[in-house]
Amino acid sequence: MPPADESGFADIRGISMFYSLYGKGRGSPILMIHGGLASGDVWSFEVPTLAKTHEVIVADSRGQGRSTHGLAGLTYHRMAEDYVALLARLGVGKVTLVGWSDGAIIGLDIAIHHPKLLARLFAQAPNVTPDGLTSIPEIDPPPLSDSLSLDGSDMSDPEARAKRKQRARERVFRRLWATEPNYSDADLARIRVPTEIVIGDHDPVIRPEHAAHIAEAIPGAKLVVLKGVGHPAHSQDPKQYLRAIEAFMAAPSADAETETAGLPAQGAAR
Repeated sequence: MPPADESGFADIRGISMFYSLYGKGRGSPILMIHGGLASGDVWSFEVPTLAKTHEVIVADSRGQGRSTHGLAGLTYHRMAEDYVALLARLGVGKVTLVGWSDGAIIGLDIAIHHPKLLARLFAQAPNVTPDGLTSIPEIDPPPLSDSLSLDGSDMSDPEARAKRKQRARERVFRRLWATEPNYSDADLARIRVPTEIVIGDHDPVIRPEHAAHIAEAIPGAKLVVLKGVGHPAHSQDPKQYLRAIEAFMAAPSADAETETAGLPAQGAAR
């Protein structure tokens, strides 16, 4: 990531949330939300370009990157409310939200519950129910001990402790992905924010017909199919990704026609 104009930790909702601002004071603000088990650093390709003309806000979601987890359980709605609180703390009003994977789900949650905070929603590779995934993760039972081996032999081994911590985090996310989100068509129909549902034509994680259904269920939403990319489209073809974001932000918000970037719209539903 480039040097930030401002960065730090916001103490909100029982966690310490790491955030960074780029292009502070330039143009309309963009909030970028990363995918699960990642951090805001995934946007290193996009931020330098977008920050030339916009204020870009990047943060690490609860329990990921440099942000703490807190005592509350992990849910998409809880993470969405964290971002709502962060925007309030920063004094930022309406934003264009760019979300990838889990970040796109968080964006949908904000669009449902806090529509006045969003100017537009660019949601890449979201699902609205677990069966929108091509494979639902198995939920592993927790081990007898998350901190020590049964005989206590790894009590003072930092590497063993780090591995146990990582496995515990992965179990938390597998449970989240296997049980959430659970937005109904009625929930999606409440969204009145100009929205694009974006999917790579080689995405192995999200079923293409599920992405098409989300776009159909949100009034006026557009389906955008990115060519030659899979789930992490932002890093596989940053130029195409940036073109899609910039075209979305430049398009009239009342235009409800389905558009694509490189493929016909019906290619997403095969």
